[in-house]
Amino acid sequence: MTPELPPVMDEEQLAAVLDLPKVELHLHHEGAAPPEFIRRLGQEKSINLTGVFNPDGSYAFHDFAHFLSVYEAATQVLKTPEDYARLTTAVLEESAANGVIYCETFLSPDFCGGGDVGAWREYLHAIRDAADAAERAHGIVLRGIVTCIRHFGPYRAKAPALCAAETAGDWIVGFGMGGDETMGKQKDFAWPFDLAREAGLQLTTHAGEWRGPAEVRSAIEDLRVTRVGHGVRAIEDLALVDLIAERGIVLEVCPVSNVTLKVYPNMAAHPIEELRKRGVTVTVSTDDPPFFHTNMRREYHNLAKTFGWSAEQFSELARTSARAAFCNDETKSALLKRLETP
Repeated sequence: MTPELPPVMDEEQLAAVLDLPKVELHLHHEGAAPPEFIRRLGQEKSINLTGVFNPDGSYAFHDFAHFLSVYEAATQVLKTPEDYARLTTAVLEESAANGVIYCETFLSPDFCGGGDVGAWREYLHAIRDAADAAERAHGIVLRGIVTCIRHFGPYRAKAPALCAAETAGDWIVGFGMGGDETMGKQKDFAWPFDLAREAGLQLTTHAGEWRGPAEVRSAIEDLRVTRVGHGVRAIEDLALVDLIAERGIVLEVCPVSNVTLKVYPNMAAHPIEELRKRGVTVTVSTDDPPFFHTNMRREYHNLAKTFGWSAEQFSELARTSARAAFCNDETKSALLKRLETP
């Protein structure tokens, strides 16, 4: 039987989709750094970045493990609060240019002050000042999710959790975990997540990208998160998919990232459409956009071309993402108002 093809969208319709206001919930702050920004900062500081870039100036990596090492090598140029203020400006200008009106970014105190609460406050102050300026200039709203780094181990995760708890509020709105999913177990990090929950922060964690559905189930049951970063391999266990749908767990899906890192061979093989059809709440984000040669416009373009999503489906995607955001009710209401269909 010939598979049903998505409806053809003409160029005018596609342009209208790409221009829609967008909400992004899964964005790594350092991972969103434009390569030219990192290169320039490295030159200013006389830091050797050999191996970080391809000859064409893009980030150089060949698999996920290599990506993590290049990511961490690139962050070595980010040494001061001022560096992070400049980075925040660059990231938000790029996001706003692609129609993003709200985003949540993953920030790690491991990179911003080495896990010291006092130093973290200085970095956070600089990031917030830059975010406020970007909001005034471009209308984009930023909120922060503090993350621990999984491959640094459970003990190292305590300091970021303390930093998160000490600065929880209207701007630091969540706690999560990134890094190498193949290291350790979700439940090893229960203490940092419990501390963050007690501080009133909402929770997310990376799961179901490199390990299978059992990892997603562990994230939900052992860490009690309400959002899962990626989570796409839940599709391999339909009972788990039903559980995710029933509980309203939100998946922060990053399609181009998954294809670039060869979790799936191409967009047509990506399970986002099947997850959506089975009632799972999915959102769309870029993950580490310059590493994966993507942005939110490209994500929308690929989804429209591959699955035939309509403008109304993309508008509902943005509203769904806004409702899933960790920001306070006042910010969320203002965001949803901006997303009202004209």
